[in-house]
Amino acid sequence: MQSIQGLSAFGLKQPDATSPVERVEQSFAKIMTDMVSQVNDRQQAADRAVQEVQAGGAKNLHEAMIALEEADISLRFLVQVRNKAMEAYQEIMRLQV
Repeated sequence: MQSIQGLSAFGLKQPDATSPVERVEQSFAKIMTDMVSQVNDRQQAADRAVQEVQAGGAKNLHEAMIALEEADISLRFLVQVRNKAMEAYQEIMRLQV
């Protein structure tokens, strides 16, 4: 059988030569980095919304409160993910080999 050639034509990347463990580590690190970046973006958007309301800008109070709640919920979610990751790490460290 011939191997599949030209996967890039379909938007698919060929797997690299890294081990599955390295791919999982890179994937998890990317997920966490993206999550922190998104939470930071929402925090900054909420800050801008509050500043616009205080300055008497075009934003109304409802939009600012929604932005604040989105930022709060996303931060709480990030903290819970971090807590679960720490619990999983501690559980793995307690395993006897």
